[in-house]
Amino acid sequence: MQSFRTEIENPVVEKDIIELEKKIALFKDGKIDEEKFRSLRLARGVYGQRQPGVQMIRIKLPYGKVNGKQLHRICKVSDEFSTGRLHITTRQDIQIHYVSLDRTPELWAELEKDDVTLREACGNTVRNVTASETAGIDPKEAFDVTPYADATFKYMLRNPICQEMGRKFKMAFSASEEDSALSYLHDLGFIPKIKTVDGQEQRGFKVMLGGGLGSQPRNADIITDFLAEDKLIPFIEGVVRIFDRHGERAKRMKARMKFLIKEIGVEEFMRLVEEEQKALQFQSYPIDYKAYEESNKIATPEVPEVAAPEGEAYERWLKTNVIPQKQGGYVSIGIKVHLGDFYTDKARKLADLVSQYANDEIRLTLRQNILIRDVQEAAVPFFYQELQKLDFVDFGYNTLGDLTACPGTDTCNLGIASSTGAAHILEEVIAKEYPQHMFNKDLSIKISGCMNACGQHNMAAIGFQGMSIKVGKSVIPALQVLLGGAILGDGEGRFADKVIKIPSKRAPQALRIILDDFEKNAEEGEAFVNYYDRQGQMYFYEQLKPLASTDDVVDADYIDWGNEKPYVKAVGVGECAGVVIDLVATLLLEAREKLANAEDSLNDQKWSDGIYHTYATLVNAAKAIMISEGKSANSYANIVSQFDEIFVSTGKIDLGSSFADIVYELQKNEPTEDFARAYYAKAEKVYHIISDYRAKEVEA
Repeated sequence: MQSFRTEIENPVVEKDIIELEKKIALFKDGKIDEEKFRSLRLARGVYGQRQPGVQMIRIKLPYGKVNGKQLHRICKVSDEFSTGRLHITTRQDIQIHYVSLDRTPELWAELEKDDVTLREACGNTVRNVTASETAGIDPKEAFDVTPYADATFKYMLRNPICQEMGRKFKMAFSASEEDSALSYLHDLGFIPKIKTVDGQEQRGFKVMLGGGLGSQPRNADIITDFLAEDKLIPFIEGVVRIFDRHGERAKRMKARMKFLIKEIGVEEFMRLVEEEQKALQFQSYPIDYKAYEESNKIATPEVPEVAAPEGEAYERWLKTNVIPQKQGGYVSIGIKVHLGDFYTDKARKLADLVSQYANDEIRLTLRQNILIRDVQEAAVPFFYQELQKLDFVDFGYNTLGDLTACPGTDTCNLGIASSTGAAHILEEVIAKEYPQHMFNKDLSIKISGCMNACGQHNMAAIGFQGMSIKVGKSVIPALQVLLGGAILGDGEGRFADKVIKIPSKRAPQALRIILDDFEKNAEEGEAFVNYYDRQGQMYFYEQLKPLASTDDVVDADYIDWGNEKPYVKAVGVGECAGVVIDLVATLLLEAREKLANAEDSLNDQKWSDGIYHTYATLVNAAKAIMISEGKSANSYANIVSQFDEIFVSTGKIDLGSSFADIVYELQKNEPTEDFARAYYAKAEKVYHIISDYRAKEVEA
């Protein structure tokens, strides 16, 4: 692997990749605990699959933006290391599958040649920062949120405050009050606003905090109607720091931000955020959006003249897939990507097309599609012609016929039922039996293979969640039907109600009952969500109840969609950032590594980073020695308080003061050089005291 390293120009990236390579070798030699190694590789975008011995690689693409060179690079990597299939996720990433663990460092190095990263794509980190794919072109937007999403991504990447949190942390920027980026169901969500102050327009954001999906979905709380743009990054950092310190770490199912907010309340959480402000590196962080706008001028390439095709197919495509931009004379073109899966042969040609004849940019969308931006209106017939050659002109972009589904039992360890198989058949039902809904952008269908909601089933108008049903001594695949979810706009949303559980093979019948009833009984112009409210949950339960019976199951019900063999419920260990089991020696080693990271940061004059690495050293060393005593704590804050109770107050360990006083100096001091070096010196002393205590304990 030495050859690929020399081609990496960024020493920080090179260090990351070499570290991954070394840790893989140590793991294979049995020198790293399996669970700790899992934590490290997840934070590098390397995720276990349902199939043993291979990995899924998640490629992190901030707000879904990809240029032609990057798409070519991703294709090269997929062909060389994977299968040539690219999967678009609901967080605007690309996933590739069946990759050998040994080859992941080399794969990562290849991607970095065109500034594409795997870092923090998975694991207990800040995940990909998403944004409306129409940001910058939306006629309804207050301003383009792209430079703010980009600044957030860059600020959080490799930031020591978010490398080992209790769970993952998700952020989204919507382009307008329509909230197409779903701010209401994120840990932090932002909607752009403009406020007039002393006759001057000031940019800012409406802020939502503590939303989430999963088995217990929660609407985010509105924290403020206007956060000035220069306060965005300091606010985010404060929130992440408090989540890192106080978030649950023992019970994985209760470790997301929404549970911390529920436990301590919004007011107390925000008090803690305010208390943290002095420790922040920046009190104000202006984002140079003008420089971004200047560097993103729309190109006007010469495009071959093509006559507009005649016929219904072209007209339908124009109606559903071509989107006007706020820039006069330009449109965007939506490509409906079936369940987010496309292949490198077509992706390369698409990369060439947008590089030569558009603005060298696509955006991957939250609905697993592709948006080509900045296409000259006169070039639309030409683009239709070229996209038709790639079979990329299916109409119905972002309509009911454009389903969202996670990979489910195809590759995911947590999949209970086949989400993609069900999605295939439901798309067929809509296209053949309900073609009128191929123009309906108010209705949506989303499917997840389990309760974790990667397919966002519980925010859809019509949702399906993978489950199983016991029939005698056997188990058959099932789907829970959910109805009534909707985006209400401006940070408000509603989650779908769980209506009934049915065998998976009856999903097409369920969809027919729902759509037929809606068409027959809805008032003219009545939205589905309003119709659902008028009829009520029990009305639909009674409508679907005959499908729930297991007295009349047939042989086909025992075989899930897309499968040939009878269903077997096989749920593995999930890797969506699960809490890991730590060994004392491993934790002490990690504490020493964090101390070394702190020293590196100080040498680079990165005082804030050095302070946080020092803080992490203290907490990890304390956690290690507590585990050696058979004690545990469910948050970093509790580790600090319990360490004092168990070791300092009892006289077992003498630190000259309380452990809490030492640790929380980071809150009471600005991140200056003097404090960073003094804090490091104290932490180094504490680390050696704890290590010596552990050594004597082992010898005894």
